[in-house]
Amino acid sequence: MIETTALKKVALHDLHVSLGAKMVPFAGYYMPVRYSSDIEEHTTVRTAVGVFDVSHMGEFMLSGPKALELIQRVTTNDASKLYNGKIQYTCLPNATGGIVDDLLVYQLNSEKYMLVVNASNIEKDWNWIVSHNREGVAMENISDQISLFAVQGPKAAETLQSLTTVNLAQMEYYTFVKATFAGVDDIIISATGYTGAGGFEIYLPNAYAPEIWNKIFQAGASYGIKPIGLGARDTLRLEMGYCLYGNDIDDTTSPLEAGLGWITKFNKPFVNAANLQSQKEKGVDKKLVAFTMIDRGIPRSHYDIINEAGDKIGVVTSGTQSPSLQTGIGMGYLQTAYTKPDTEIYISIRNKPLKAKIVKLPFYKV
Repeated sequence: MIETTALKKVALHDLHVSLGAKMVPFAGYYMPVRYSSDIEEHTTVRTAVGVFDVSHMGEFMLSGPKALELIQRVTTNDASKLYNGKIQYTCLPNATGGIVDDLLVYQLNSEKYMLVVNASNIEKDWNWIVSHNREGVAMENISDQISLFAVQGPKAAETLQSLTTVNLAQMEYYTFVKATFAGVDDIIISATGYTGAGGFEIYLPNAYAPEIWNKIFQAGASYGIKPIGLGARDTLRLEMGYCLYGNDIDDTTSPLEAGLGWITKFNKPFVNAANLQSQKEKGVDKKLVAFTMIDRGIPRSHYDIINEAGDKIGVVTSGTQSPSLQTGIGMGYLQTAYTKPDTEIYISIRNKPLKAKIVKLPFYKV
């Protein structure tokens, strides 16, 4: 049972409660899971614009002449490819072949970087990076000082454009700028997204959270803007096949098994690189795959995946009824022999084998 007294509150906690949000314990915080219904909120982001308060996410600042060297050692991707204003998706490999966390690296300048990590892993990630900081890189955990709003949907750029002189429509994917936003200087505006619907992330000091939230909603009123909870965030990210730490990747799954070979670069030394290189050469025994239901049924995390003979061949890591596609979708780890697209598998739902097939990601195509 979670000790509710130990849970943190985001800066706008009381506002979310006043908006009717259902607040639930998540990653050590009270977080809004929904305001109306998951399907309504999901549809708002796919068709118009919605705002997620994801201020529970962690932010670390790394600075100094050796900052890049430290980042190169503790992450799998090649951070030397970054430039000022560029963002990179990467992960922290552990010493046993698994993943400490997946994260984003923002290059503010050649000697200053911001790392954005998952809320549930803030302490774990901090300690892991500190343990590898042999160069005396200056590190600051600013997680409790920063609020983060993800403004997502096809109307996101139009909604936010009146609040900044930055040409949002021309911002490239996985880039950011520091600019005046909603009358506040030095706000980070980035374009990454976790929904597949397009949009922007706004990083701001907690003190400005109420003011900036209200200005975003005033600007988006004519576009049907709504606050969106974690429930819809999960169905949106799953329709795109984006991994969720703790479900699809964790300390026991390698980036190669998880289909993250594209962020695992062996042209540089990093933690456990030799073992992962060996795994790449030998091939993996299991892979993270995507599947859609053929029979009617909703797959859920931890459900067994079986073959026609009834043998267990894998396990579901994420699953839902897709609001956009009106069918059951999921991801899970499968024995490699069963991972080719169109391979038929069965999901054990309430001890009944229901037919599904392997598909390529994303489930939802814009």
